[in-house]
Amino acid sequence: MLAARPYRDRFRRALGVGRGQRLVLLNSTWSPRSLLGDGNGEEAGGGDDALPALLPRLASELPADEYRVAAVLHPNIWHGHGPGQIRAWLDRAGRAGLALIDPLEDWRQALLAADVVIGDHGSVTYYAAALGTPVLLGAAPLDSLDPDAPIADFIRTAPGLDARAPLRGQVDALIENHIPQPGPMRFTSSVPGEAAVRLRRAFYGLMAAPEPPGPALLLPLPLPDPEPAHRTAPLYVLTRVLAGPEVVVTRYADPAREPAGAGDAHLAVHEDTRDPGQLGLADVVFRNGAPDDPRFGPPGRWAAEVLDRHPHCALAAYVTGPSSCVVRTRDGAVLRLTAGAEADADPAVYASAVHAWLAAGRALAALVEDGLTVRTGSTDHHVVVAAEADGPTTGGTRQRPSPTPADRSTAHANGADTPRAGRRSPRTGS
Repeated sequence: MLAARPYRDRFRRALGVGRGQRLVLLNSTWSPRSLLGDGNGEEAGGGDDALPALLPRLASELPADEYRVAAVLHPNIWHGHGPGQIRAWLDRAGRAGLALIDPLEDWRQALLAADVVIGDHGSVTYYAAALGTPVLLGAAPLDSLDPDAPIADFIRTAPGLDARAPLRGQVDALIENHIPQPGPMRFTSSVPGEAAVRLRRAFYGLMAAPEPPGPALLLPLPLPDPEPAHRTAPLYVLTRVLAGPEVVVTRYADPAREPAGAGDAHLAVHEDTRDPGQLGLADVVFRNGAPDDPRFGPPGRWAAEVLDRHPHCALAAYVTGPSSCVVRTRDGAVLRLTAGAEADADPAVYASAVHAWLAAGRALAALVEDGLTVRTGSTDHHVVVAAEADGPTTGGTRQRPSPTPADRSTAHANGADTPRAGRRSPRTGS
Protein backbone atom coordinates (compact mmCIF):
# COMPACT_ATOMS: atom_id res chain seq x y z
CA MET A 1 0.00 0.00 0.00
CA LEU A 2 2.83 2.40 0.76
CA ALA A 3 4.40 1.65 -2.62
CA ALA A 4 1.07 2.33 -4.37
CA ARG A 5 0.43 5.69 -2.69
CA PRO A 6 1.53 7.73 -5.74
CA TYR A 7 -1.42 6.23 -7.66
CA ARG A 8 -4.10 7.27 -5.15
CA ASP A 9 -5.86 9.57 -7.63
CA ARG A 10 -6.16 6.70 -10.13
CA PHE A 11 -7.73 4.46 -7.50
CA ARG A 12 -10.17 7.23 -6.61
CA ARG A 13 -11.19 7.72 -10.23
CA ALA A 14 -11.64 3.95 -10.66
CA LEU A 15 -13.97 3.94 -7.65
CA GLY A 16 -16.03 6.78 -9.11
CA VAL A 17 -14.75 9.51 -6.78
CA GLY A 18 -14.86 12.85 -8.57
CA ARG A 19 -13.35 16.27 -7.88
CA GLY A 20 -14.50 17.69 -4.58
CA GLN A 21 -15.93 14.35 -3.42
CA ARG A 22 -15.02 12.56 -0.21
CA LEU A 23 -14.86 8.77 -0.10
CA VAL A 24 -16.40 7.31 3.06
CA LEU A 25 -15.27 3.68 3.40
CA LEU A 26 -17.14 1.34 5.74
CA ASN A 27 -15.21 -1.68 7.00
CA SER A 28 -16.40 -4.69 8.96
CA THR A 29 -14.51 -7.70 10.24
CA TRP A 30 -16.30 -11.01 10.93
CA SER A 31 -17.60 -11.19 14.45
CA PRO A 32 -20.99 -10.95 16.17
CA ARG A 33 -19.81 -7.60 17.54
CA SER A 34 -18.35 -6.20 14.35
CA LEU A 35 -19.83 -3.33 12.36
CA LEU A 36 -21.98 -5.84 10.46
CA GLY A 37 -22.53 -8.04 13.49
CA ASP A 38 -25.53 -8.52 15.71
CA GLY A 39 -24.03 -7.69 19.09
CA ASN A 40 -26.20 -6.31 21.85
CA GLY A 41 -24.31 -3.17 22.81
CA GLU A 42 -26.02 0.21 22.69
CA GLU A 43 -22.95 2.41 22.28
CA ALA A 44 -20.60 2.65 19.31
CA GLY A 45 -18.45 -0.04 20.91
CA GLY A 46 -21.22 -2.62 21.04
CA GLY A 47 -22.04 -3.46 17.45
CA ASP A 48 -25.84 -3.96 17.42
CA ASP A 49 -26.31 -4.08 13.64
CA ALA A 50 -24.46 -0.79 13.28
CA LEU A 51 -23.76 -1.05 9.56
CA PRO A 52 -27.33 -1.76 8.37
CA ALA A 53 -28.52 1.14 10.56
CA LEU A 54 -25.81 3.45 9.23
CA LEU A 55 -26.39 2.93 5.52
CA PRO A 56 -29.81 4.60 5.12
CA ARG A 57 -28.65 7.46 7.33
CA LEU A 58 -25.57 8.01 5.20
CA ALA A 59 -27.78 8.22 2.10
CA SER A 60 -30.10 10.65 3.87
CA GLU A 61 -27.43 12.91 5.33
CA LEU A 62 -24.55 12.87 2.82
CA PRO A 63 -25.23 14.65 -0.50
CA ALA A 64 -24.80 12.11 -3.28
CA ASP A 65 -22.54 14.29 -5.41
CA GLU A 66 -20.26 15.37 -2.57
CA TYR A 67 -19.63 11.96 -1.02
CA ARG A 68 -19.01 8.46 -2.32
CA VAL A 69 -19.79 5.58 0.03
CA ALA A 70 -18.15 2.16 -0.27
CA ALA A 71 -17.85 -0.90 1.95
CA VAL A 72 -15.20 -3.57 2.51
CA LEU A 73 -16.54 -6.67 4.25
CA HIS A 74 -14.26 -9.41 5.55
CA PRO A 75 -14.06 -12.45 3.21
CA ASN A 76 -15.52 -14.67 5.92
CA ILE A 77 -18.68 -12.55 5.94
CA TRP A 78 -19.13 -13.29 2.24
CA HIS A 79 -18.27 -16.96 2.77
CA GLY A 80 -20.42 -17.43 5.86
CA HIS A 81 -23.60 -15.80 4.57
CA GLY A 82 -23.10 -16.15 0.82
CA PRO A 83 -22.87 -13.37 -1.79
CA GLY A 84 -26.58 -13.51 -2.54
CA GLN A 85 -27.54 -12.90 1.08
CA ILE A 86 -25.02 -10.07 1.50
CA ARG A 87 -26.24 -8.32 -1.63
CA ALA A 88 -29.85 -8.79 -0.55
CA TRP A 89 -29.14 -7.22 2.84
CA LEU A 90 -27.37 -4.28 1.20
CA ASP A 91 -29.65 -3.99 -1.84
CA ARG A 92 -31.26 -0.70 -0.81
CA ALA A 93 -27.85 0.81 -0.09
CA GLY A 94 -26.59 -0.41 -3.47
CA ARG A 95 -29.48 1.30 -5.26
CA ALA A 96 -28.56 4.47 -3.37
CA GLY A 97 -24.98 4.26 -4.67
CA LEU A 98 -23.05 2.06 -2.22
CA ALA A 99 -20.04 0.34 -3.82
CA LEU A 100 -19.18 -3.13 -2.49
CA ILE A 101 -15.42 -3.57 -2.72
CA ASP A 102 -13.83 -6.93 -3.59
CA PRO A 103 -12.42 -8.10 -0.22
CA LEU A 104 -9.54 -10.03 -1.79
CA GLU A 105 -8.34 -7.87 -4.66
CA ASP A 106 -9.34 -4.24 -4.15
CA TRP A 107 -9.55 -3.52 -0.41
CA ARG A 108 -6.05 -2.01 -0.28
CA GLN A 109 -6.77 0.31 -3.20
CA ALA A 110 -9.97 1.39 -1.49
CA LEU A 111 -8.08 2.15 1.72
CA LEU A 112 -5.63 4.31 -0.19
CA ALA A 113 -8.49 6.13 -1.91
CA ALA A 114 -10.55 6.73 1.26
CA ASP A 115 -10.89 10.10 2.97
CA VAL A 116 -12.33 8.53 6.11
CA VAL A 117 -12.96 4.97 7.33
CA ILE A 118 -15.86 4.00 9.56
CA GLY A 119 -14.78 0.67 10.98
CA ASP A 120 -14.38 -1.64 13.94
CA HIS A 121 -11.68 -3.71 15.66
CA GLY A 122 -10.64 -5.51 12.47
CA SER A 123 -7.21 -5.36 10.86
CA VAL A 124 -8.35 -3.34 7.82
CA THR A 125 -9.46 -0.49 10.09
CA TYR A 126 -6.06 -0.67 11.80
CA TYR A 127 -4.28 -0.54 8.44
CA ALA A 128 -6.28 2.58 7.62
CA ALA A 129 -5.01 4.21 10.79
CA ALA A 130 -1.47 3.07 9.93
CA LEU A 131 -1.80 4.89 6.61
CA GLY A 132 -2.80 8.04 8.48
CA THR A 133 -6.42 7.93 7.28
CA PRO A 134 -9.02 9.33 9.70
CA VAL A 135 -10.96 6.54 11.45
CA LEU A 136 -14.31 6.58 13.24
CA LEU A 137 -15.13 3.47 15.24
CA GLY A 138 -18.68 2.29 14.67
CA ALA A 139 -18.08 -0.85 16.74
CA ALA A 140 -15.24 -1.38 19.18
CA PRO A 141 -15.59 -4.29 21.64
CA LEU A 142 -12.53 -3.96 23.87
CA ASP A 143 -13.43 -7.03 25.92
CA SER A 144 -12.81 -9.26 22.88
CA LEU A 145 -9.24 -8.00 22.44
CA ASP A 146 -6.00 -8.74 24.26
CA PRO A 147 -5.60 -5.62 26.41
CA ASP A 148 -1.85 -5.55 25.65
CA ALA A 149 -2.31 -5.78 21.87
CA PRO A 150 -1.52 -2.62 19.88
CA ILE A 151 -5.01 -2.61 18.34
CA ALA A 152 -6.54 -2.52 21.84
CA ASP A 153 -4.63 0.66 22.59
CA PHE A 154 -5.83 2.11 19.28
CA ILE A 155 -9.45 1.19 20.07
CA ARG A 156 -9.20 2.88 23.46
CA THR A 157 -7.99 6.18 21.98
CA ALA A 158 -9.61 6.43 18.52
CA PRO A 159 -12.77 8.55 18.16
CA GLY A 160 -16.06 6.68 18.21
CA LEU A 161 -19.06 7.31 16.01
CA ASP A 162 -21.96 8.92 17.87
CA ALA A 163 -25.02 7.22 16.40
CA ARG A 164 -27.30 9.83 17.94
CA ALA A 165 -25.60 12.83 16.31
CA PRO A 166 -25.70 13.94 12.64
CA LEU A 167 -23.25 11.90 10.61
CA ARG A 168 -22.05 14.52 8.15
CA GLY A 169 -20.76 16.82 10.85
CA GLN A 170 -18.81 13.99 12.46
CA VAL A 171 -17.26 12.89 9.16
CA ASP A 172 -16.28 16.39 8.07
CA ALA A 173 -14.92 17.42 11.48
CA LEU A 174 -12.77 14.30 11.72
CA ILE A 175 -11.31 14.80 8.24
CA GLU A 176 -10.59 18.49 8.77
CA ASN A 177 -9.13 18.17 12.28
CA HIS A 178 -7.43 14.79 11.98
CA ILE A 179 -4.00 14.25 13.54
CA PRO A 180 -2.67 10.74 12.73
CA GLN A 181 -1.73 8.55 15.69
CA PRO A 182 1.88 7.29 15.49
CA GLY A 183 1.11 3.94 17.13
CA PRO A 184 -0.63 2.10 14.26
CA MET A 185 2.14 2.83 11.76
CA ARG A 186 4.88 2.00 14.27
CA PHE A 187 3.30 -1.33 15.25
CA THR A 188 2.37 -2.28 11.68
CA SER A 189 5.95 -1.92 10.44
CA SER A 190 9.07 -0.73 12.22
CA VAL A 191 10.83 -0.42 8.85
CA PRO A 192 8.27 0.94 6.34
CA GLY A 193 9.26 0.26 2.76
CA GLU A 194 11.74 -2.49 3.61
CA ALA A 195 9.36 -5.42 4.07
CA ALA A 196 10.11 -7.14 0.77
CA VAL A 197 13.86 -7.12 1.31
CA ARG A 198 13.76 -8.20 4.94
CA LEU A 199 11.08 -10.85 4.59
CA ARG A 200 12.74 -12.51 1.61
CA ARG A 201 16.01 -12.62 3.48
CA ALA A 202 14.32 -14.18 6.51
CA PHE A 203 12.45 -16.78 4.44
CA TYR A 204 15.52 -17.97 2.58
CA GLY A 205 17.45 -18.03 5.85
CA LEU A 206 14.80 -20.31 7.37
CA MET A 207 15.11 -22.61 4.35
CA ALA A 208 18.91 -22.50 4.57
CA ALA A 209 18.90 -21.63 0.86
CA PRO A 210 20.85 -18.94 -0.96
CA GLU A 211 18.85 -15.77 -1.57
CA PRO A 212 18.30 -14.88 -5.26
CA PRO A 213 20.75 -12.26 -6.51
CA GLY A 214 18.13 -9.87 -7.94
CA PRO A 215 16.24 -7.24 -5.96
CA ALA A 216 13.19 -8.18 -3.89
CA LEU A 217 10.23 -6.72 -5.76
CA LEU A 218 6.58 -6.21 -4.95
CA LEU A 219 3.63 -6.99 -7.17
CA PRO A 220 2.03 -3.61 -7.88
CA LEU A 221 -1.56 -3.13 -6.81
CA PRO A 222 -3.72 -3.35 -9.95
CA LEU A 223 -6.21 -0.66 -10.85
CA PRO A 224 -9.71 -1.77 -9.88
CA ASP A 225 -12.32 -2.09 -12.58
CA PRO A 226 -14.24 1.17 -12.96
CA GLU A 227 -16.97 1.43 -10.31
CA PRO A 228 -19.07 4.51 -11.10
CA ALA A 229 -21.94 5.30 -8.78
CA HIS A 230 -25.09 3.83 -10.31
CA ARG A 231 -28.13 5.07 -8.44
CA THR A 232 -31.57 3.75 -9.26
CA ALA A 233 -33.08 4.90 -5.97
CA PRO A 234 -35.20 8.09 -6.19
CA LEU A 235 -33.15 11.26 -5.82
CA TYR A 236 -34.41 14.18 -3.76
CA VAL A 237 -32.91 17.26 -5.45
CA LEU A 238 -32.50 20.75 -3.99
CA THR A 239 -31.59 23.55 -6.41
CA ARG A 240 -30.80 27.25 -6.28
CA VAL A 241 -30.74 29.19 -9.55
CA LEU A 242 -28.12 31.94 -9.78
CA ALA A 243 -27.07 34.29 -12.53
CA GLY A 244 -24.39 33.14 -14.90
CA PRO A 245 -26.22 30.86 -15.87
CA GLU A 246 -25.40 28.88 -12.72
CA VAL A 247 -27.38 26.36 -10.68
CA VAL A 248 -26.43 24.91 -7.29
CA VAL A 249 -27.58 21.28 -7.03
CA THR A 250 -27.68 19.03 -3.95
CA ARG A 251 -29.02 15.49 -4.37
CA TYR A 252 -29.88 12.90 -1.74
CA ALA A 253 -30.43 9.24 -2.63
CA ASP A 254 -33.65 7.81 -1.20
CA PRO A 255 -33.63 9.82 2.04
CA ALA A 256 -35.88 8.52 4.80
CA ARG A 257 -36.86 12.10 5.61
CA GLU A 258 -36.93 15.32 3.65
CA PRO A 259 -33.41 16.78 3.95
CA ALA A 260 -32.99 20.27 5.30
CA GLY A 261 -31.64 22.93 2.98
CA ALA A 262 -32.49 26.05 1.07
CA GLY A 263 -33.82 25.99 -2.47
CA ASP A 264 -36.51 24.51 -4.64
CA ALA A 265 -37.03 20.77 -4.55
CA HIS A 266 -37.78 18.22 -7.22
CA LEU A 267 -37.66 14.46 -7.63
CA ALA A 268 -35.35 12.77 -10.15
CA VAL A 269 -36.00 9.07 -10.74
CA HIS A 270 -34.06 6.51 -12.75
CA GLU A 271 -36.26 4.63 -15.21
CA ASP A 272 -35.03 1.36 -13.71
CA THR A 273 -36.19 2.26 -10.22
CA ARG A 274 -37.36 -0.67 -8.11
CA ASP A 275 -40.52 1.31 -7.26
CA PRO A 276 -42.32 2.24 -10.52
CA GLY A 277 -44.79 4.36 -8.57
CA GLN A 278 -42.04 6.93 -8.06
CA LEU A 279 -41.96 7.55 -11.82
CA GLY A 280 -45.44 9.03 -11.58
CA LEU A 281 -44.13 11.54 -9.03
CA ALA A 282 -40.93 12.42 -10.87
CA ASP A 283 -40.11 15.85 -12.27
CA VAL A 284 -37.07 14.39 -14.03
CA VAL A 285 -36.86 10.82 -15.36
CA PHE A 286 -33.46 9.59 -16.52
CA ARG A 287 -31.60 6.49 -17.55
CA ASN A 288 -28.08 5.44 -18.60
CA GLY A 289 -27.20 3.72 -21.85
CA ALA A 290 -25.29 3.77 -25.09
CA PRO A 291 -26.67 6.35 -27.53
CA ASP A 292 -27.08 3.67 -30.22
CA ASP A 293 -28.70 1.03 -28.01
CA PRO A 294 -31.45 -0.39 -30.26
CA ARG A 295 -33.58 -1.35 -27.27
CA PHE A 296 -34.29 2.28 -26.47
CA GLY A 297 -33.88 3.96 -29.84
CA PRO A 298 -32.26 7.39 -30.28
CA PRO A 299 -32.07 9.32 -26.99
CA GLY A 300 -34.41 12.05 -28.22
CA ARG A 301 -37.07 9.53 -29.16
CA TRP A 302 -36.70 7.66 -25.88
CA ALA A 303 -37.17 10.97 -24.04
CA ALA A 304 -40.33 11.75 -26.01
CA GLU A 305 -41.76 8.34 -25.11
CA VAL A 306 -40.98 8.93 -21.43
CA LEU A 307 -42.75 12.29 -21.45
CA ASP A 308 -45.79 10.70 -23.10
CA ARG A 309 -45.82 7.87 -20.58
CA HIS A 310 -45.43 10.13 -17.51
CA PRO A 311 -47.58 13.24 -17.90
CA HIS A 312 -46.29 14.91 -14.71
CA CYS A 313 -42.65 14.63 -15.77
CA ALA A 314 -41.16 17.93 -16.94
CA LEU A 315 -37.86 16.69 -18.39
CA ALA A 316 -36.41 13.36 -19.54
CA ALA A 317 -32.66 12.74 -19.65
CA TYR A 318 -30.74 9.95 -21.39
CA VAL A 319 -27.19 9.72 -19.98
CA THR A 320 -25.06 8.62 -22.92
CA GLY A 321 -21.69 8.49 -21.17
CA PRO A 322 -19.65 9.70 -18.19
CA SER A 323 -19.73 13.30 -19.40
CA SER A 324 -22.84 13.77 -21.54
CA CYS A 325 -26.58 13.35 -21.75
CA VAL A 326 -29.48 14.26 -24.02
CA VAL A 327 -32.52 15.92 -22.45
CA ARG A 328 -35.99 16.74 -23.73
CA THR A 329 -38.31 19.24 -22.11
CA ARG A 330 -42.08 19.11 -21.95
CA ASP A 331 -42.17 21.85 -24.64
CA GLY A 332 -40.19 19.65 -27.06
CA ALA A 333 -36.74 21.24 -26.78
CA VAL A 334 -34.01 18.63 -27.24
CA LEU A 335 -30.63 19.55 -25.77
CA ARG A 336 -27.27 17.82 -25.66
CA LEU A 337 -25.37 18.51 -22.44
CA THR A 338 -21.64 17.93 -22.61
CA ALA A 339 -19.29 18.45 -19.69
CA GLY A 340 -16.25 20.65 -20.07
CA ALA A 341 -12.70 19.39 -19.60
CA GLU A 342 -12.72 19.60 -15.79
CA ALA A 343 -16.35 18.62 -15.18
CA ASP A 344 -16.78 15.11 -13.79
CA ALA A 345 -20.15 14.99 -12.09
CA ASP A 346 -22.92 12.54 -12.90
CA PRO A 347 -24.54 13.94 -16.08
CA ALA A 348 -27.96 13.43 -14.47
CA VAL A 349 -26.99 16.34 -12.20
CA TYR A 350 -26.73 18.56 -15.28
CA ALA A 351 -30.22 17.49 -16.34
CA SER A 352 -31.63 18.47 -12.93
CA ALA A 353 -29.87 21.83 -13.22
CA VAL A 354 -31.46 22.46 -16.63
CA HIS A 355 -34.86 21.56 -15.21
CA ALA A 356 -34.37 23.98 -12.32
CA TRP A 357 -33.26 26.77 -14.68
CA LEU A 358 -36.27 26.40 -16.96
CA ALA A 359 -38.73 25.85 -14.10
CA ALA A 360 -37.59 29.19 -12.68
CA GLY A 361 -38.75 30.86 -15.91
CA ARG A 362 -35.24 31.48 -17.25
CA ALA A 363 -34.57 31.53 -20.99
CA LEU A 364 -33.36 28.46 -22.84
CA ALA A 365 -31.39 30.73 -25.17
CA ALA A 366 -29.08 31.75 -22.32
CA LEU A 367 -28.06 28.13 -21.78
CA VAL A 368 -27.37 27.53 -25.46
CA GLU A 369 -25.40 30.76 -25.78
CA ASP A 370 -23.40 30.77 -22.54
CA GLY A 371 -23.47 27.19 -21.33
CA LEU A 372 -24.33 26.25 -17.76
CA THR A 373 -22.28 26.08 -14.58
CA VAL A 374 -23.48 23.39 -12.19
CA ARG A 375 -22.20 23.59 -8.64
CA THR A 376 -22.14 20.52 -6.40
CA GLY A 377 -20.81 21.39 -2.96
CA SER A 378 -17.74 23.56 -3.52
CA THR A 379 -17.05 22.20 -7.03
CA ASP A 380 -18.09 23.89 -10.27
CA HIS A 381 -18.79 21.93 -13.45
CA HIS A 382 -19.11 23.83 -16.73
CA VAL A 383 -21.54 22.27 -19.17
CA VAL A 384 -21.90 23.05 -22.88
CA VAL A 385 -25.56 23.13 -23.95
CA ALA A 386 -26.35 22.51 -27.62
CA ALA A 387 -29.81 22.41 -29.19
CA GLU A 388 -30.52 19.35 -31.27
CA ALA A 389 -32.15 19.69 -34.69
CA ASP A 390 -35.67 18.75 -33.61
CA GLY A 391 -35.89 21.25 -30.73
CA PRO A 392 -36.14 25.06 -30.51
CA THR A 393 -32.88 26.93 -29.99
CA THR A 394 -34.01 30.30 -28.69
CA GLY A 395 -36.58 31.94 -26.46
CA GLY A 396 -37.99 30.86 -23.13
CA THR A 397 -39.42 27.50 -22.30
CA ARG A 398 -42.78 27.20 -20.61
CA GLN A 399 -42.79 24.45 -18.02
CA ARG A 400 -45.85 22.34 -17.34
CA PRO A 401 -47.55 23.64 -14.17
CA SER A 402 -46.70 21.71 -11.05
CA PRO A 403 -49.37 19.10 -10.29
CA THR A 404 -51.56 19.59 -7.26
CA PRO A 405 -51.63 17.11 -4.38
CA ALA A 406 -54.79 15.61 -5.83
CA ASP A 407 -52.96 14.95 -9.09
CA ARG A 408 -50.26 12.88 -7.45
CA SER A 409 -50.39 9.77 -5.36
CA THR A 410 -48.93 9.97 -1.88
CA ALA A 411 -48.68 6.23 -1.50
CA HIS A 412 -44.91 6.27 -2.03
CA ALA A 413 -44.00 9.09 0.34
CA ASN A 414 -41.97 6.67 2.52
CA GLY A 415 -42.61 8.62 5.68
CA ALA A 416 -41.23 11.95 4.49
CA ASP A 417 -41.74 14.87 6.80
CA THR A 418 -44.45 17.39 5.98
CA PRO A 419 -42.82 19.82 3.51
CA ARG A 420 -42.17 23.37 4.61
CA ALA A 421 -44.60 26.02 3.45
CA GLY A 422 -43.87 27.48 0.05
CA ARG A 423 -42.00 24.49 -1.30
CA ARG A 424 -43.55 21.51 -3.01
CA SER A 425 -42.36 18.16 -1.75
CA PRO A 426 -41.06 16.04 -4.65
CA ARG A 427 -42.05 12.90 -2.81
CA THR A 428 -45.71 13.75 -2.24
CA GLY A 429 -46.44 16.50 -4.76
CA SER A 430 -47.86 18.71 -1.98
